[in-house]
Amino acid sequence: MELRESLGLHVDVKTSDDGKSFILEQQPPTEFRYTELYIANLSSTGDGIGVDKREDGTIEIVVVPYSVPGDLVKVKIYKCLEHYSLADLDTVLSGGHARDDSLVRCKYFTKCAGCQLQMLPYEEQLRHKREVIVRAYKNFCKVSDGVIPEIGDTIGSPLEYGYRTKLTPHFDVPRNGHVPTVTPIGFTEKGRSVVIDIEECPIGTPAINEAYKKERMRVRDDIYSYKRGATLLLRESLEIDETTNETKKSVCVNSKDTVTEYVNRYRFKYPAGDFFQCNSSVLPRVTEYVNSQLKLRLSNDEYKPLPAPKYLVDAYCGSGLFSITCNESVEEVIGVEISPKSVACATSNALDNNIANAEFVLGDAAVIFRQIRTPSNETSMILDPPRKGCDNNFLNQLLDYLPRRIVYVSCNVHTQARDLGYILNDPRGLKYHVNSIRGFDFFPQTHHVESVAVLTLQD
Repeated sequence: MELRESLGLHVDVKTSDDGKSFILEQQPPTEFRYTELYIANLSSTGDGIGVDKREDGTIEIVVVPYSVPGDLVKVKIYKCLEHYSLADLDTVLSGGHARDDSLVRCKYFTKCAGCQLQMLPYEEQLRHKREVIVRAYKNFCKVSDGVIPEIGDTIGSPLEYGYRTKLTPHFDVPRNGHVPTVTPIGFTEKGRSVVIDIEECPIGTPAINEAYKKERMRVRDDIYSYKRGATLLLRESLEIDETTNETKKSVCVNSKDTVTEYVNRYRFKYPAGDFFQCNSSVLPRVTEYVNSQLKLRLSNDEYKPLPAPKYLVDAYCGSGLFSITCNESVEEVIGVEISPKSVACATSNALDNNIANAEFVLGDAAVIFRQIRTPSNETSMILDPPRKGCDNNFLNQLLDYLPRRIVYVSCNVHTQARDLGYILNDPRGLKYHVNSIRGFDFFPQTHHVESVAVLTLQD
């Protein structure tokens, strides 16, 4: 659907629930050939989308990485799927108005699969990511016109490069016992299962890149001890001397090592192998925004003002990021997790930060709200699920509980849009009003965008 509308094509389109699949009725093209075409749009994965008109008059949809709208490109089509083709970018014959190749900082850009947008000015990247959210809600949230508000501007990251506090380079051990002079250690090539030897990543922090050099040397010195390939872990840890206020950075390379992270004045500790956002520069903006949404009054009526909900339930609470940073907005916080290790980690972090109004409980996925005793009409709920979003079992429990406010934080706007459609179309959720939806850019230079949606139950 996204491709049809962006290219003005009148063809049948079907989409999967995850928002990634599309079906276009066209004839399969010929593989392994060069062609020239204009790029019409950027997809949600950051790849350019173009149309090639074949000699017989039929059209061919071509996905071209590292291209931007307005580019005239020469490409090599290397794989023909049933409904579209994949191509390698050969040459940019003329650049679109937004392209600025002088912005590219990585010599492996157009080869490494990590970044897609380095040739775009940052404001253009933010505009594109807002459009990704707009299209996701148009295509995957099937509600009446006017229910979804205008999507807000995407909030950018303070750091556009050097922001990633976690990298996971990998390497393969060659088959047949043959070890090359230099074993490639780095990241996967775009569109192929091949590791490119990459000695530095510009979006990683300086501390991460310095530790990466040492890990590369260690692996190469011990390469004959590996029976198979492996993925390395590099995670930055930060300690602040409370007396001098000086910071000391170190890098953990073992998944069981303890990482220390600061978000504003709060300190978090968690195992290096566990999930935690890896752009610490943008976390204050996100947590402050979520905090501000929790504080929104339910009514500003001068005759009957209603304060914000005074309880907070943090579903998918992890190590307690939102429970702890938002604790001052409410009287009581209950964090819910299905992982005992996460519950223990969040509890420890609350104690370490002298948070007295937060409790963390182990929930059973089948009855995850069983231990929630707060009145639903006085309770806000934060949802921060994994990329697959919330399953129907969880959403049905949510709709049975009916919290007064929902703040849905998502790393996959397509599943977020799908889930909001489920809530808003259910008879139990018809009274929810969508206050706002906007993106946050955790990963500049890449196609990824996080989204925060706020809903309030109306009287």
